[in-house]
Amino acid sequence: MDQIENETSFSRRKWLKSVSVPAVAVIGASFIGNSAQAKEGNATDEKMFGAQIYNIKDFGAKGDGKTLNTAAVQAAIDLCFQEKGGTVMVPAGDFVIGTIELKSNVTLHLSNQGKLLGSPKKEDYSAGKGVPAGNGNIVMIYAANAENVSIQGRGTIDGNGTAFFTGQGDNTGPNSQGGGYFDRPHLLIFYKCYNLLLRDSFYTKSAYHCFRILNCEQVNIDGIKIYNRVNKNNDGFHFNNCKYVHIVNCDVRCQDDACALFGSNQFVTVTNCSFSTRCSIFRFGSGDAQNIAISNCLIYDTYGCPIKISSGNARLENLTFSNIIMRNVTGPIGIGFSGPSKRGANDASQATSQPTFVRNLIFNGIRATVVPVPVNHPDIPFDVKVYPGEHFSCITLNALGNNYIENVSFTDIHVSYAGGGSKELAAKKDIPQTAQEYFTVWDPAPSGPPAYGMYARNVKGLTLQNVRLEFDQADARPALIFDNVQDCTITGLAVKGSKTADCTVRFTNSKDVMISSARLLTPANAFLKIDGKTNEGLMLDGGDLRKATKAVVFENGATIQAIKIRA
Repeated sequence: MDQIENETSFSRRKWLKSVSVPAVAVIGASFIGNSAQAKEGNATDEKMFGAQIYNIKDFGAKGDGKTLNTAAVQAAIDLCFQEKGGTVMVPAGDFVIGTIELKSNVTLHLSNQGKLLGSPKKEDYSAGKGVPAGNGNIVMIYAANAENVSIQGRGTIDGNGTAFFTGQGDNTGPNSQGGGYFDRPHLLIFYKCYNLLLRDSFYTKSAYHCFRILNCEQVNIDGIKIYNRVNKNNDGFHFNNCKYVHIVNCDVRCQDDACALFGSNQFVTVTNCSFSTRCSIFRFGSGDAQNIAISNCLIYDTYGCPIKISSGNARLENLTFSNIIMRNVTGPIGIGFSGPSKRGANDASQATSQPTFVRNLIFNGIRATVVPVPVNHPDIPFDVKVYPGEHFSCITLNALGNNYIENVSFTDIHVSYAGGGSKELAAKKDIPQTAQEYFTVWDPAPSGPPAYGMYARNVKGLTLQNVRLEFDQADARPALIFDNVQDCTITGLAVKGSKTADCTVRFTNSKDVMISSARLLTPANAFLKIDGKTNEGLMLDGGDLRKATKAVVFENGATIQAIKIRA
């Protein structure tokens, strides 16, 4: 028995001894002797291919915040790639770099006190090889046509973006005249990458966008932090044409779009994240944006439009936004759909080749407080332009011409507005046929929308259930204005009215709309105004409208035949 135990014990010791050297190599902080081997041309033991750690200091990098380490860091990445992948380690220190390229099967690990710091010199940067030039492609760190790329660890990537501040932006926003500033590095670009993982690290001070993730698939982002407010166009995430993207547990504070989803992004989830920006949080443009779920997010101090959809040649459908808190925002939700472009034959022919639509949108469990006008963030070191139409904002659903926004539901929504809108705003009826940006709709004086809660034009299949709209100061505008809304159900609406407003809800050119169990929270002149001869199939069913002087009033040829009223 003792002999058997001794043999077993010896076997275990022998086994541990046999694996001890590789195990240390795998879990150690550096790849011992790696730089010497690289110089002498000796190959690493092939048994360790794909499992080595390459410390950038072993390649000559110095973390003194002064030495340019681009060549050293790139050499570590290149050898890691050649030896079937592994981990490139950034130890404690500030390592200055210009443009570097990540490659397949390489994990860039940022140790707790490790920082990659962007060079302040323009000549140290270049365009990413193979990265399209749209919005500029000068970059600090990039990967193109790569797979299994990771950036992990609790260290920092700092773009040193203040060194590139000129006071000029890229002029790609609404009503821009071109001539933008593109000659500055993005922090990171990933183009046509598969199986991309970003975890735990801190990203800050980009000279341009923080992340540009383009035409990638299988993207997982977990627990990263972005603080990007030193330059114009400081986006957080900027996605184009990506699939199977999952973002969780992230904190983003930026100056421009926090999570732009342009083009044909599909199968995207965002959950358990917090955001703040001067511009938009979730921004969508044209393309096939489909099957996107956003949930359990905190949005605060966002003085643009937290959820913004501005689409033309779009096939946008199946978007859900649930369990979202918005604290101190303007323009909480803005949806614009202009339909196919008519600017030139090429655009027109492309636009008519397939149908366009914006449909199947769900908003559920949203609590928002809306301020009257955007303000500058104290930590953004320059003034940010405030557009006239950003004053006294509301939820906007705005389709143009013969186009419709279809199948939209708002359930369990509670929005508190600052209020204070004037009678001049309330009298505004000639709403421009524009949907480029949510606030450009309201730019012509008097600035601001004619409703304080929701303005909807050209919408089919609209559902409002358990929606509560309130203001802090009396507002002369209606809470809801519907213009050419069809097939609409409103259940359990609780809304503040005002004696300074001529009505609380106004319908123009609307059909087949049913309001049931509505409750007027404060005294008002009228609950519902029906405006014009073309309204039909309306129903007001029950509810508590005791605080209205009149339940329904009629204007511009509207008659009682347009509505059925049941006590």
